[in-house]
Amino acid sequence: MPFRQTLSKSDIELSYLEWKQAEEPLLLLHGLADNALVWSSLGDDLAPQYHIVAPDMRGHGESSKPEDDYTFASAIADLEALMDHLGWSSTHVVSHSWTGKLAAIWARKNPQRLRSMVLVDPIFIWKMPSLLRLTFPLLYRYLSFLKGMGPFASYSEAEAQARQLKQYQGWSTLQQNVFQGGIEQKPDGSWGSKFTIAARDRIFADVMCVPGFISPVDTPTLFIQPEQGLNRLNWQIKPYKTYLNNLRLCQVPGNHWPFLTEPEAFNRTVAAFLAERK
Repeated sequence: MPFRQTLSKSDIELSYLEWKQAEEPLLLLHGLADNALVWSSLGDDLAPQYHIVAPDMRGHGESSKPEDDYTFASAIADLEALMDHLGWSSTHVVSHSWTGKLAAIWARKNPQRLRSMVLVDPIFIWKMPSLLRLTFPLLYRYLSFLKGMGPFASYSEAEAQARQLKQYQGWSTLQQNVFQGGIEQKPDGSWGSKFTIAARDRIFADVMCVPGFISPVDTPTLFIQPEQGLNRLNWQIKPYKTYLNNLRLCQVPGNHWPFLTEPEAFNRTVAAFLAERK
């Protein structure tokens, strides 16, 4: 089982899970509106071979939730401060969805920090046209996983909504733990996500402004393409093929959250790739 730890920075407190059975560093980065518990199965499986850390990104889970400053630059600074705290000069990175773009930017800006990266169905890799900002309120309603933010009148209402979401298909013990770790009762008695509206709005704003790729990246990379994921068409994969000089593509069963819906196959895929990089 991992230990819950906290890194106190000058601006925020960063909460993280740590599996410390080996020396090889491995950083696990969750996607938008999720929390570090999504990596519970992968962390448990890989713990004998790696020193694993899975942070709650700022605005998520048990980490601080400032009103402002949700840029990629701030998130990368959080991760590098965490690595310095752990004594890591570099690490393997597994990233999902929004943090897939973050990992690509990080590898471009500070390539010496990343030994390899696994991009799990990443999204929003391009710089987005400014006119799309007007569509964000509609996007927030369209993205099903954001429906779990609430507010809900009761815990049972929140759970009923969660059971309809794709990441919780099957409602396994793992999925229940992730859901319960990401929800809380608010001061007014309602229930809702620990992920904040401020984080949602400001992360999307930076996603729009910052391109993922502008120059080639040499970091060894595995692109995990779930069979029912978001990246199914050639034009979606093309920028990764264009800019990642050391890229491998791999399909796995499941939807956008294969580590929750098909964890055994997902874990095997990640383990095999990482084993080649040790």
